[in-house]
Amino acid sequence: MKREELEALRAKVSCEAVLERAGYQIDLKESTRRAVKYRRGSDIIIVTHAGRGWFDPLSDEKGDVFGLAMFLDRIHFPSAVEAVASLIGFQLSRSEWTSPRYSAPIKGIAERWQSRRSPSPRSGAWHYLCRARSIPTAIVRQAIRQGVLKEGPLGSMWAAHVDSNYRVVGWEERGPDWRGFSTGGSKLLFRLGPTGARRFCVTEAAIDAMSLAALEGPREQTLYLSTGGGWSPATDAALAELAAWPGLTLVAATDANPQGDTYADRLRVVAEQAGCDWQRLRPPADDWNAVLQKRAKENRERGWNRQARRAACAPVASREASPGMRRPLTRPDTKTAWREGS
Repeated sequence: MKREELEALRAKVSCEAVLERAGYQIDLKESTRRAVKYRRGSDIIIVTHAGRGWFDPLSDEKGDVFGLAMFLDRIHFPSAVEAVASLIGFQLSRSEWTSPRYSAPIKGIAERWQSRRSPSPRSGAWHYLCRARSIPTAIVRQAIRQGVLKEGPLGSMWAAHVDSNYRVVGWEERGPDWRGFSTGGSKLLFRLGPTGARRFCVTEAAIDAMSLAALEGPREQTLYLSTGGGWSPATDAALAELAAWPGLTLVAATDANPQGDTYADRLRVVAEQAGCDWQRLRPPADDWNAVLQKRAKENRERGWNRQARRAACAPVASREASPGMRRPLTRPDTKTAWREGS
């Protein structure tokens, strides 16, 4: 097949079609317009470039639609070309992604970050984090003080990923109706906590990092991190650099699912290579925000129950007439005195 024919075939068949034929299913909760996540058991493939590219977040494998067919079926290139050609006209089971944001020229990362204001108690991001996600206000204020939290559009929040010099290189975007990562930004690490920490807790989302910080309470020697749901070579290098600090404990606080366990294993390898301590901190629910929301709900219910008990145990109203009340009356039929409440 000529080069022009291969290019035409590559344009006609998306990586998503190859994955659906192979039995993968889309994970809508974890997908964005620019990075669509597919799962088959514990296997994960992320589709990028509008369906023309892909990568395996748990390894270094990546490529185009032909490379994906070769990777999935363990076949050579000629067989992969035939497999892709058989999918011409394949209809995906999902509809096209639509973005809730208006289109606008993309500015520089630093300029866009600085143009956004910090969340405030009456803002959409504050309401989303503190009400919808049950993040305590003290944790939100800490993230604002450290310069890693901004107000996003449409009631969303932006959580910065920073390099070792705390320069913003990208940000996680989360809101009631939106989930994504900054256009043109780089996934590195979200960081919340002191720079001189000796205990690093690595989560998969900034909201989980803030949730775990809330669940554990104030800790002077803990830095809470998020990989943003991905594991880029830059993220791997940043974690290896952190793990090289003397006396460090690297805590895998990833989700309680196969992907979280795989990330935990990768963190264990990073710790072993750096010679630092390693721990697995597994949430009792799917992720740390789910744990935090459950605890917040239980606290609210306990508060309601306490109020109900106080109301039930309140003393009977005094039988003494309050100041200004009329004197006891006398029933005309019995000539006996009675008071209200007797």
